[in-house]
Amino acid sequence: MKALGIIRPVDELGRIVLPVETRKMMDLNPKDGVEVFIEDDKIILKKYRPSCIFCGEADGVIDFKGKKICRGCIESLKSE
Repeated sequence: MKALGIIRPVDELGRIVLPVETRKMMDLNPKDGVEVFIEDDKIILKKYRPSCIFCGEADGVIDFKGKKICRGCIESLKSE
């Protein structure tokens, strides 16, 4: 984990502003989703990438009837 030396206050609604440098580094844009994880005494933020409901793959995912499915799983389903 890389320490950036940046301290940000938590406001009354529990929000934290991420510095513009951090948003650029992580390619975070307004309205992007962010996943929140807790590990021991750490809060970990990760840019959300939709993944396949079957295998967890995030590349080549399409929306099918409200569910995310990758092309590989679609091909597997076709062949069964």
